[in-house]
Formats: sequence, structure tokens, C-alpha cells
Amino acid sequence: MRLLLTACATTALVASGPLTATAAGLGSQSPVGGDLLTAKPTVVADGAAPPAVQASAYVVADLDTGSVLAAKAPHAKLRPASTLKTLTALVLLPRLKKTDPVVGSDADAGIIGSKVGVYPGLHYTVDLLFQGMFLASGNDAVHALCAHDQGGVPATIQRMNQKAAEIGARDTHVTDPTGLDADGQFSSAYDLALFAQAGLARPDFAKYASTKFTNFPNAGNKGTYQVANQNKLLFNYTGALGVKTGYTTLARNTFVGAARRNGHTLVVTMMNAPHGITEDASNLLTWTFNNYAKLSPVGTLVKPAAAQTPKTTTTDKKTETAGTPKPPRSRTVLSPGQAVQSLALRIPTWAYAAPPVLLLGLFLRRPRGLRRRRH
Repeated sequence: MRLLLTACATTALVASGPLTATAAGLGSQSPVGGDLLTAKPTVVADGAAPPAVQASAYVVADLDTGSVLAAKAPHAKLRPASTLKTLTALVLLPRLKKTDPVVGSDADAGIIGSKVGVYPGLHYTVDLLFQGMFLASGNDAVHALCAHDQGGVPATIQRMNQKAAEIGARDTHVTDPTGLDADGQFSSAYDLALFAQAGLARPDFAKYASTKFTNFPNAGNKGTYQVANQNKLLFNYTGALGVKTGYTTLARNTFVGAARRNGHTLVVTMMNAPHGITEDASNLLTWTFNNYAKLSPVGTLVKPAAAQTPKTTTTDKKTETAGTPKPPRSRTVLSPGQAVQSLALRIPTWAYAAPPVLLLGLFLRRPRGLRRRRH
């Protein structure tokens, strides 16, 4: 009996192929962007070893192709600080008219954190407030923009969460559009790369992200003062496109930077890093540009349509084309207990019926004399 069950199980296993967590029906799903892009603090790259950096998580990706070329804990949920303003901009830019006037309020001026200098009663344009938001990371400018939009801050938060879900940023949850350390607020290096990709596809976002200087009015309309972009990448890295920096006590340094060289547009996102994040980001970008021809993608930045399409465990080979790259094979390793469960789930139903049928057949074929002795 034992030998018979073993033989049946072995036959079923060989017929069904190697075990994977997905095929075993354990309910697990591949991480967004590919099997290698997990929340584990492991550096993933293929073709060359990236330089060591101090950030807890990072992603380097090609914005044109969507290929992720290096990553470390890309799906770790961490505090984004002001890099979350990239998502805020994605929501507000298409909704607000740049020439609209906005009058500063006490609520704008009284907000905590970094400020560009929005004064109560002073008149601004939406365009200037976006500059204050990108260059100086002004929380007061963000509050003024959100208040100017329909529904104010609460509606902006709701739209930001909807936008994140729409583009596949499933690690992100927003509770404060400024990026401050609010309870329940988090994102990931992978999601920040998605925000950068979507943002830089908009000419207005790209313009604000790369602007080095602007002028803001003084209180009482007594002249102006100069505001410089906090992203140092713009000032010391050839081909830099800027994007956004961030810092809070709990988030530490966060960073979204992009650059274009040799026909390639790259983004690097970093989270939970000590000081010196600009140098580390520059080193990662330079390494990627220098080794671009050697590198193979370790994942991909999902497209909005793909982000909403349910994943399936089977592939219709008739719909495959020669130019469509196949997803990487799962590298999930099953524990002994999971393997047993997987084996049970993968054995065809007929295999369970076979042993009783075979035993019944053996019993019926026994000599009648032997059957009588049992009575």
C-alpha cells in the first residue's frame, strides 16, 4: 500500500512539473514589479555590483523602458518625508489652473515643518506656489494649494491614495499631503520611482522639478527674496533633472533624483538614509550609466493598466509573441511543510481514487480459497 501511494504521488509530481509557491495554490503573489523586488534588505543587481550606499532602501530604474536595474528593499514600507510631495503634485497639477490667484491664510503660515514663506493676506499664483513646493519643499505652499482645490486637504489625501492605487503604488498610504511624519503614512523606494516616472512624463512637473531658483514676495509686498532648489543634484551632477528631497526626524533623509545621459533617463530613489544622500545617489547613477550595457533588469516599473490587471497563474501560449519578454521564474523556496501541502494540492483528483480501485482489484483477483479462510 505504501509503495503504491508513493508511486502514484511520484507520477503525479513528475507530470505536473516543479513546485512553486504560486502553482501550489498557497495564496502568495509575486511582488509588484517582479519576484526579485521584495522588502528584504538585500541588494539585487545583475551584471555588475553596485556601490555600497547607506540608505535602508533604494531603487535605480530606467524611466524610458521601465526596467529596474538595481534595488535594495524596494518594497519596504518606510516614511517618505517630503518625497511624498511628488504624489501630491501628481494629484494637484492637472486640477489647478496655474494662473489662478491664491491668498495666503493663517492656516498656511501656521503649518509646521519646512516653509517657503506664505504670508496671510499676501497674493500668490498657483504657479508660484508649485515652485515653492518643489524648490523649498514648502509645507505652507502645499497647504495653500490643497485648500485652493475642491474639498481642501481631506479631499487631496483621498485623491492621493486613489492615484497611488491607480499607478500600482501599493506600498503607499497617505494621511498628510506634506509628507510629515503622520501616523499611518508610508511609502517605498519602488513607489517613489513610480511617482517620478509619472511626474516626469508631465512637462509642468519636469519643469518645476528642474528649476534651480525662483523669487518669492516678502511680507507687505516689500520686494522679493530668492529661493534655491534643495536638490543639490541639480547643481553638481551633469544631466540632472532634479525631482525631490525630503527629511524628517523619523524618516531621516529621503531622495528622488533623475538624470539623463547617453540617451538614457535614470531615476534613483532612496529612503531612511543618513546625511550624504546626494553623494550616494550620484554614485548609484554614475555606476548605472557606466555599466548600462552590462546590466540586466531585475524587475520593472509597472504601468497603470498592468497595475489594475489581476495576475493569473497560467499563460496562454497562443497570445505570446516573440517580442514579449517572459517574466522571471519564481525563486520562492518552499519549507518542508509547504512542500507537502503543495504536493497534495498538485496531485490530480484521479490519483487519490487510484489506490482504492487498485486495492479492490487485487482483492477480487485473490484465490477463492484465501478469501474463505478469512471467514
